[in-house]
Amino acid sequence: MSVRWRRADELCADQPRADQGSAAQPHAARRPRADQLAAERPAPAPPSAPSFGAFVAAASAAGHLVVQPRMGFSDPAVMRLGLQRTKYAAARAVGTITLDSYTRLGEHAAARRALAAGDRLNGYPIVDHRLQDTRAMLDGIVDATFPVQVRHGSARPERIIRAVAAAGLDATEGGPVSYCLPYGRTPLSESIDCWARSCELLADLVPPPRLPHVETFGGCLLGQLCPPGLLVALSLLEGLFFTQHGIASVSLSYAQQTDPVQDEHAIRALRRLAAEFLPPEVDLHVVVYTYMGVFPASDRGARRLLEESARLAVRAGAQRLIVKTAAESRRIPTIEENVRALEWAGATAAAEAGPVPAPARPVDGDAGRDDPDDAHAVYDEARAFVEAVLDLDADVGRALLAAFGRGYLDVPYCLHPDNAGRSRSTLDGGGRLRWSAVGAMPVRPARIPGPGRPEMSSDQLLKALRAVADKFDH
Repeated sequence: MSVRWRRADELCADQPRADQGSAAQPHAARRPRADQLAAERPAPAPPSAPSFGAFVAAASAAGHLVVQPRMGFSDPAVMRLGLQRTKYAAARAVGTITLDSYTRLGEHAAARRALAAGDRLNGYPIVDHRLQDTRAMLDGIVDATFPVQVRHGSARPERIIRAVAAAGLDATEGGPVSYCLPYGRTPLSESIDCWARSCELLADLVPPPRLPHVETFGGCLLGQLCPPGLLVALSLLEGLFFTQHGIASVSLSYAQQTDPVQDEHAIRALRRLAAEFLPPEVDLHVVVYTYMGVFPASDRGARRLLEESARLAVRAGAQRLIVKTAAESRRIPTIEENVRALEWAGATAAAEAGPVPAPARPVDGDAGRDDPDDAHAVYDEARAFVEAVLDLDADVGRALLAAFGRGYLDVPYCLHPDNAGRSRSTLDGGGRLRWSAVGAMPVRPARIPGPGRPEMSSDQLLKALRAVADKFDH
């Protein structure tokens, strides 16, 4: 490690959110009791349970795309049922425990009040449920055929990481940029410190021979209207950050965007850059997210979009797919809806793979668009971002902070105070995402021929946000 970080337990654990304006309590008052520390010792994993990354690698070697839901329920009995149904779905699946908003924001007193009142939360409050209840919920679920990942959304994840390890789990996701910029006003410097400490903590708490696994959310920033080059670069940079802080098993993410050909180029670019920049000994795979923006309102449109994401993952060589359901545009999906989505995605992926891997190809109406020059555009742009950032500092965390400070990284339409806010994107005439304004970033804006225009009006922005949903609904 090339830098000695400030004590992140002073920055991260139980600290009020910066946007709440409340004063932090003295650290001594927040120090856990000895009985709490004893209870937080990691639960022994089942002897035959593999690490999360090892399970995905074995499934990929056998020719299977691993599919995964995003489900989370506050009641341990319902959460256990969701994991059971996922485990026995007709697909090669892994489990998910998605945490609630109170836990994500560090509002643990509110989570405890909700649990005491019997309120239903929008996820599983892993920090504030009794540890024995979480362990009982997982007992007999996690085994050699079924690892489980915890997904949360926190810029200050230290208490979550302790709870994950104490429950006997070894996989989570997020990142110092991707779980900071979209979700609040936590200073980026603070998120970087907290994530550095949290990665080191996870590496310390997960006992060998299991490998703790962290998936970057960097390829999913804001879910939509971010050109792929920046998503690929941030995914790789967060992966490098994880490895610099002791994580030896990582997954790099990419969220399906507006054009399947451009998306395929992006995933291939991510795989290529990972091979070039990540240490060769790191356990690595790529995960694709079904479209994270406005989802089709019709069941048929939602199913078609899910099918396209599964085919995209197979064609581009990804090993795991995060699915969405037909209910996404209306409400939180049920267990049954999640299982149907998993099985549909798994069947689509199996059909797409066939006896011979399918080559990269355009979709209907896109014949002739997949030219070699365009195939290299995403890779070249992503590499320009990565090199510009890594030239700033040998420590990836400091480099990321400096890059946002100088505007070398600038997420379009992101309102976080540490984001420069000078970049803009647009859809070209063929539906691909391009830069219309780049600020200080080391790339050039696109020259867009035809009906596409460099700057989007508010009406055009709303239309662009709905473009994928409208396409698949109609």
